[in-house]
Amino acid sequence: MTKPHSGGSGAADSIHWPSLIAAISAISAVGIAIGLGLPLLALIMEKRGISSTLIGVNSAMAGIAAMLAAPFTARIAHVWGTATTMIAAILVSAISGLGFYYIENFWLWFPLRILFHGATSMLFILSEFWINAAAPPSRRGFVLGIYATVLALGFAAGPLLFSLLGSDGFLPFAVGAIIILLACAPVFGARRESPRIEEKPQLHFMRYILLVPTATAAVFVFGAVAVGGMALLPIYATRAGFTEQQAALLLTVMGLGNVVFQIPLGMLSDHIRDRRRMLTGLSVIGLAGALALPTLSQGWLTMAVVLFFWGGCVAGLYTVGLSHLGARLSGADLAAANAAFIFCYAVGTVIGPQAMGAAMDMAGNDGFAWVIAGFFGAYVLLSLGRMVFRPKQA
Repeated sequence: MTKPHSGGSGAADSIHWPSLIAAISAISAVGIAIGLGLPLLALIMEKRGISSTLIGVNSAMAGIAAMLAAPFTARIAHVWGTATTMIAAILVSAISGLGFYYIENFWLWFPLRILFHGATSMLFILSEFWINAAAPPSRRGFVLGIYATVLALGFAAGPLLFSLLGSDGFLPFAVGAIIILLACAPVFGARRESPRIEEKPQLHFMRYILLVPTATAAVFVFGAVAVGGMALLPIYATRAGFTEQQAALLLTVMGLGNVVFQIPLGMLSDHIRDRRRMLTGLSVIGLAGALALPTLSQGWLTMAVVLFFWGGCVAGLYTVGLSHLGARLSGADLAAANAAFIFCYAVGTVIGPQAMGAAMDMAGNDGFAWVIAGFFGAYVLLSLGRMVFRPKQA
């Protein structure tokens, strides 16, 4: 069940691009649509006089939906097939996305959020399962680095589209739905090559979180730090004395680091026998960067340079963690573990911003840095403990 995929040479090490393009296209289209939709919906709610608290609660449905969808995704794909389930999720995403335009009742946006983000979560899970299953073992990190880079570009393109389309009328919703629907074409074209889940996962869903804890804990920390950082870094920076423009640029610089570093980190992971060592190293860098934040806030340029490298290393937890998962599992177990991976990411996205915000209220502005350091410190202890007590890969 947890036996690594066997490596090989020649055809075994070649990248089968139709499968990878199908999976990467699907999730990239969704990334663009989410990047467009999140600010679009928030601004529309603001214009309608919805309170900031309720806007936050409604936005948090994204994480809740992912947690609800994750336990059932592998079982549904086992019955329907991977490609068919992905196409159905694409259609649900597009239709529910349009629903936000046609349905004005704010309270109905809660079930709409569940539908939209539940469907997109299934796409994330099955796309990553497809990529992991199709990637040659010796080049898995490289392939997942491409995936993470394209996904990051998709998320970055969404807000850019929003800045061009605005929030008025039907156009931004139509563009978002069309982008999602375009993902059907490559998935349908490669449907015969999609990985099959021949049997139901052998373990209860929650057991997969503990089966490869170094990977699932890595993505939990990434979700907490990435989403919490995006939400609260601008507040931290402005309270530290930077202008709003400088604070926004810090986020941009950190995002650029995310884009630039994923392929190199993925390629590096292909040459490391035990990827847990690399995950530990990335988390140590994350810990050091978090502890340095209070002193870095004295100079914008220094902080920007550090955040560029720090942001790339933090995002590497996702890429290398996913690669570690694919090296350990296959078949139905890999699909279920991918679901657990996304589940842990979703939990992180819910807990991270709450913890950072509360720490800033209780301990002052530097509480932001201390909470991030706490997440990374806990992960360092976990990963070192796993390597000490489980020195050999299963």
